[in-house]
Amino acid sequence: MVSVLFVCLGNICRSPMAEAVLRHKIEQRALSGAVKVDSAGTGDWHIGNVPHEGTRKLLDRWGISYEGMVARKVKESDLVDFDYIIGMDDSNISNLRKLTGGAEAEIMKFMDLLPEERLREVPDPYFTGNFDEVYRLIDAGCDILLDKIVAEKL
Repeated sequence: MVSVLFVCLGNICRSPMAEAVLRHKIEQRALSGAVKVDSAGTGDWHIGNVPHEGTRKLLDRWGISYEGMVARKVKESDLVDFDYIIGMDDSNISNLRKLTGGAEAEIMKFMDLLPEERLREVPDPYFTGNFDEVYRLIDAGCDILLDKIVAEKL
């Protein structure tokens, strides 16, 4: 089983959106038994909360389930338990690297999947309110990520 962990700041906007979108794409490609997805935040403000209303409304519009998703904080064991750990911005990447304690965990920035985009970080819609832009980036990046997983691990 290949595992993916998306990480953002509070785990209520970007990372749960990416988790839901990738799960949806995995189901569409009949890969549910081969790839598992989760999300977490580097902060603890929203632990136990459902995704942000803006994320839920957008996912509802696209017919993508977020059932059972609640915010949690990333933990050190995640850095061993997941094959792909994907941070949404430079701050997330920096916080993840601090958690490794010098160990070599495979961590990548989401926007590295989309080198043609001028943006180098996934904007945080908690602050910008632009959930549509974030969805556009996440939708495109998840297609590329899933192709990468299939090519490298399946």
